[in-house]
Amino acid sequence: MVDIKVKARPIGAKAVLGRIGHPQVTSETAGGLEVVTGASEPGFNPLDLMFASLASCLVLSGRIAASKLGILDRLAEVRAHVTGEKAHEGPSRIIRFAVSLEVDGDLTDSQKAEIAHMAEEICTVSNTLKGSPEFSIETA
Repeated sequence: MVDIKVKARPIGAKAVLGRIGHPQVTSETAGGLEVVTGASEPGFNPLDLMFASLASCLVLSGRIAASKLGILDRLAEVRAHVTGEKAHEGPSRIIRFAVSLEVDGDLTDSQKAEIAHMAEEICTVSNTLKGSPEFSIETA
């Protein structure tokens, strides 16, 4: 089995919004993007970013799973599509995540299913969304 070493990475994000314009988001590692607000505006809105976080975490975790199973050399691609259903009543939230995970490569259906199952278990984002994380909000 492959031993995976995880290097610590700074995590977090800052968002800034002026009186007009769009929120500007910067990661702890200096990545940046502009968040859109209009319903038909191209780009990522806050919910898209949450869905993107889950999708990207699942595909990364799928690759890690294939490595742990010793079949990474036979993995071609992992794809995730994530959407959700918004609550019709308050508070505003997503009440259901719909995830489609596709695993391609020279793998049996059983191996693909095992990769998908392990990916969900490995993914920090899915584990967090399934739990009830504590929030600590301070005003400055």
